[in-house]
Amino acid sequence: MPDTPKVFDWTDSFELGFKQMDDSHKEFVQVVNQLLTCADEDFVKAMDEFALHAKEHFGAEDAWMRETQFPAGDCHIDEHAAVMKSFDEVYALAVQGDVKTGRGFAQELMNWFPGHADYLDSALSHWMFKKEHGGKPIVIKRSVGQRS
Repeated sequence: MPDTPKVFDWTDSFELGFKQMDDSHKEFVQVVNQLLTCADEDFVKAMDEFALHAKEHFGAEDAWMRETQFPAGDCHIDEHAAVMKSFDEVYALAVQGDVKTGRGFAQELMNWFPGHADYLDSALSHWMFKKEHGGKPIVIKRSVGQRS
């Protein structure tokens, strides 16, 4: 286990107002937090759990974008693919015992997610919500500006 593990906690500031996406994002935060905090001997298992989550999470978002012809879909889909490409490279190192690089990847995911959610996912969330309900979601956030 790292000396001083970083912690990645869910905060209301990540809420986007599209339930399916918010639920998936909560799980994303949990699996990334597990990568950051698990014991070294459990790291590859945590990477496996991240892979299962990310394939489902990114796959669902990619499908929504394709099915609804989301205007910024190509850029968003490419970003998901880049994360998975990096994952594959880091995973190969992790199974050889390089947990340090794996934890660095987890830290980068923690740094990446807020911007990705604020810009790309929020636009998709509004798009999907509008397709289903005819308008933008109203999101009440208790802890705006208090991201970890």
